[in-house]
Amino acid sequence: MLGADTDIWRFQAHPEVWLIVVAVFGFGWWVARVLGPKAVGPDEVIVTRRQKAAFCAALGLLWLASDWPMHDISEEYLYSAHMAQHMLLTLVIPPLFLLAIPEWLARLVVSNDGTSGVWIRRLTRPVPAALVFNVLVALTHLKPVVNTSIENGVFHYVVHLAVFTAALLMWMPVASPLPELRASYPGQMIFLFLNSVLPTVPGGFLTFAEDPLYRVYEHPVRLWGISAVDDQQTAGLIMKLGGGALIWTLIVILFFRWVRGNESTFRPDQSAVLPADLTFETVEAAFADAGEPAVERPPEPGRPAPT
Repeated sequence: MLGADTDIWRFQAHPEVWLIVVAVFGFGWWVARVLGPKAVGPDEVIVTRRQKAAFCAALGLLWLASDWPMHDISEEYLYSAHMAQHMLLTLVIPPLFLLAIPEWLARLVVSNDGTSGVWIRRLTRPVPAALVFNVLVALTHLKPVVNTSIENGVFHYVVHLAVFTAALLMWMPVASPLPELRASYPGQMIFLFLNSVLPTVPGGFLTFAEDPLYRVYEHPVRLWGISAVDDQQTAGLIMKLGGGALIWTLIVILFFRWVRGNESTFRPDQSAVLPADLTFETVEAAFADAGEPAVERPPEPGRPAPT
């Protein structure tokens, strides 16, 4: 794209997006109706209602973020809309898709002896996952990458696919369908905290920049009268505050889950320690039944002390 069209709200068809959405929906239907009955026992649940809800929410948000008008506004007019689109593609849609995957399906994909399973288990460890994700996020905000992705459609979809895949890896320690690939609650909270700190660097750079950084968004056609600099600063705030608020909300939720799971440690059952009918009289009776305390007498002279 070399210039923004003056007809901002014109409809633009994106059949490639429709094809992806239909393909993902078809795969979900095939898993639930064809593969599931063959892979699980007759008394086992193939897909829970919560997993179905997560799948529908993820698919709906994927369509919203990738189709008209959000896609066209984000790629042609407002970098802030582009940032909101990326927040959906990295912080919202990937964990929803992971929550929608049944454990039995994940074990078919992430096997212990297969090559794909070995690499997935390596890349979804907290350090590699966070490193790959944050490096890609930083690279996608460089001037050459942003300008080229807007002007070249193929490169644009490659960037989105790479960032989305890295986001799936990043969310595995928190929302993996396999319990052994999820970190403990304290580990998840620390992991999310670190992932909330690193994006503040490019976010702060965008927020405090006084000149437009990306020439593809520096054009006279301004949606809602937002200038290029204000649009850029808004994008930085979305990245810093919007992404941070989402991650910190999850940290709070994980903290309360951790506390609830360890409630017996924080609040021991006092009835198991002290009898319910403990009174002064019962203590006095217990001392009386115990008798006089034994007093150890010193040995007589010339006689060795008892051992």
